[in-house]
Amino acid sequence: MKQIKLLLMTLIGIITIAACSDKKAEKEPSLPSISGKAGEIAVVSTKSQWEAEPGTSIRTVLAQDCPYLPQKEPLYTLFNVPQSAFNKVFQVHRNLMYISIDPTKDTIGMQVRKDIWARPQTMLTIFAPNEESAGKYIIDNSEIIISIFEQAERDRVIRNSKRYEEKDLRDFINGRIGGSPYFPSGYALKKQTPTFMWISYETSYTNQGIFIYRFPYKNATQFTPKYIVEKRDEVLKENVPASGENSYMITNPTIIPGFKWISYKGRDFAELRSLWDTHNDFMGGPFVSHSFLNRDSTEVIVVEGFVYAPKYDKRNYLRQVESIVYSFEWNNPVGK
Repeated sequence: MKQIKLLLMTLIGIITIAACSDKKAEKEPSLPSISGKAGEIAVVSTKSQWEAEPGTSIRTVLAQDCPYLPQKEPLYTLFNVPQSAFNKVFQVHRNLMYISIDPTKDTIGMQVRKDIWARPQTMLTIFAPNEESAGKYIIDNSEIIISIFEQAERDRVIRNSKRYEEKDLRDFINGRIGGSPYFPSGYALKKQTPTFMWISYETSYTNQGIFIYRFPYKNATQFTPKYIVEKRDEVLKENVPASGENSYMITNPTIIPGFKWISYKGRDFAELRSLWDTHNDFMGGPFVSHSFLNRDSTEVIVVEGFVYAPKYDKRNYLRQVESIVYSFEWNNPVGK
């Protein structure tokens, strides 16, 4: 928990460095919309930097396998833009990582700037006197670098969810549990019981769903991975049937879930990631869940996002539902 809070404090400090640049960008009314696909990062560097250090470190950190997906997919899709070719076409890309090597300076560090050439854009610059120190710095600060781009992608989804939200849906959930995520256009209530809600966005070949369920709070053991998985399987067996006879959603029993405590925008929650499967069926996919106490500490609330997309890569679909889960806000938050 302390490590996560330290990471967030460090990240906040880095972003604060660029506050003046952000305010300047906010005053620019004519910035174009960003280009590029979700999950892409344009790395601006010389050819030698890209082929050796620090390019090797960047690929190690940002192109590693995305965790808890049924097939291998990179955490981010990277492509190199030579500094000599960094023109207006690439300057409007959604995610930029710029390598600045200056042998005349001893500075080693990073700077985050927002909305320089487009909106909503994130640019991370790495400063170093040589390629070797830049590569080492990227490895040593890998968690922070990943967090910067993860938050940038998340913020874009949440921004669109709020701009094109299904307000009636959020109002309904607010009335049930006192808070709600923001759902973009197209999501609809699929099922409800007194303690369970299933909100879904479905196409011919994909299903992105959000489960929200609650149960009485007894003690801290209800926030262990073992209990969360057992409770999840109990709730979904009752509420989420699959296509076969006597089939229903379960947590994949062969995968050890990822688990950590997170403090995010004034809320503390237990995040669990894994793969879901089906009993007596052949469906499956990734999911992420947040478990937390309600405001009077009488109930545990679980908000989960899952993906079923058997014909497609799942990384971006999962990021979309994960961002919806992260968008949860209490009705009339404290201090507002």
